[in-house]
Amino acid sequence: MIDRRHIENLKKILGKEGVKEDRAHQLAYSYDATREHYEPDVVVFPKNEEEVSKVLKYCNQNRISVVPRGAGSGFTGGALPVKGGVVLAMEKYMNKILEIDLKNMVAVVQPGVLNKELQREVEKQGLFYPPDPASQEYSTIGGNVAENAGGMRAAKYGITKDYVMALRAVLPNGEIIRAGKKTIKDVAGYNLPGILVGSEGTLAVITEITLKLISKPKLTKTIMGIFPTVNQAMNAVYKSLAGGANPVAMEFLDNLTIRAVEEKFHKGLPTEAGAILISDIDGNVEEEIDYQISLLKRYFNENGATGFKVAKDEKEAADIWFARRNASQSITIYGSKKINEDVTVPRSELPRYLEEVDRISKKYGVKIPCFGHTGDGNVHTNVMVDGNDPKQVKTGYKAIEEIFKVTLELGGTLSGEHGIGLSKAPFMKMAFSESELNLFKRIKAAFDPNNILNPGKMGLD
Repeated sequence: MIDRRHIENLKKILGKEGVKEDRAHQLAYSYDATREHYEPDVVVFPKNEEEVSKVLKYCNQNRISVVPRGAGSGFTGGALPVKGGVVLAMEKYMNKILEIDLKNMVAVVQPGVLNKELQREVEKQGLFYPPDPASQEYSTIGGNVAENAGGMRAAKYGITKDYVMALRAVLPNGEIIRAGKKTIKDVAGYNLPGILVGSEGTLAVITEITLKLISKPKLTKTIMGIFPTVNQAMNAVYKSLAGGANPVAMEFLDNLTIRAVEEKFHKGLPTEAGAILISDIDGNVEEEIDYQISLLKRYFNENGATGFKVAKDEKEAADIWFARRNASQSITIYGSKKINEDVTVPRSELPRYLEEVDRISKKYGVKIPCFGHTGDGNVHTNVMVDGNDPKQVKTGYKAIEEIFKVTLELGGTLSGEHGIGLSKAPFMKMAFSESELNLFKRIKAAFDPNNILNPGKMGLD
């Protein structure tokens, strides 16, 4: 517990309204999408960068843990206060779009801005911010940057790190730094934005973000391919991309997921299919769209597709995408607890990876529906168990550990977009050598020698 005098001193810095220590706030900020539960001693709401600096300086001097938090939508416990202390909540006041610079095609935002809000505002100007995590309606840009969030459009447009040009951030000792510039080119000094993006709030608190924007494509078409087996669908993915197709998204659902969506929503999905692929194509002229569709149709058919559909209008496109957007909630028919991992493998290894998942499913006697962003090799792998059965939960985690081993053997990574946080920290030793982990720890110590900032995460302690 934080000593009473520290809470009173924080109130002097932020004012009484900026510091909440009541039970309701402690509970509200004690969890994220993992459903794990760690209570802070106090929640603080800074109004600006200067107040962030003062809070960090005070907490650093008094060795008080500080956990930066956006919307708390993360799947790995990255915003959980595992050692109590202070939750630094950025969503209430630091949530403004400061500038949309049409000449330089950049946006400058505070960390509490919602992803979808930014997309709406820049699109009003004919511009486009592509990163679109599934949580875009409520996840914040600050959280997206801290976790290096991806999304369905990553196959063509990349992920958050590809759009961060510059940051303002506060170090744990209260010092304010600027990393990067508004310029397209900048090779002066170390790549500090590259270090801070994806650092999960363990190195500094981001207070301002400059993002690259692009011109919004004028045309979009949605297609769906139906395949007898997952293996054929996965071969179609990497062969299409290697053959010159450039889809915005290339999403897939396996048979378990198709059946779950159909059971829950009755959308007329082909429940006998081994997998379906859903893709968007965009561009500025019809000829470009038609060419891309012809490429996908060719490679889908060459790899055994039994159906190929192009949405005739926006309503039909929305109906096709409904299955993918509702996959996560649908698969709960297979178990009350979902152990959800977002492993990523090289695209050419997708067929082998999913074969191994099927083997693991049979070995442990658990259902493992898979869906996700196959355009970039990122598969949401969901081990479904009865959350009220400790034995089954334990078995589920054994299956996950074996899935991680397979992923790494195939040249993949533990996380494509959710990050490491708390839940994947025990597996970092599987993925990195001792020398690499020690280097991570030295970087952490250079930024945060007293280890006050988001302790207990990423296997850094």
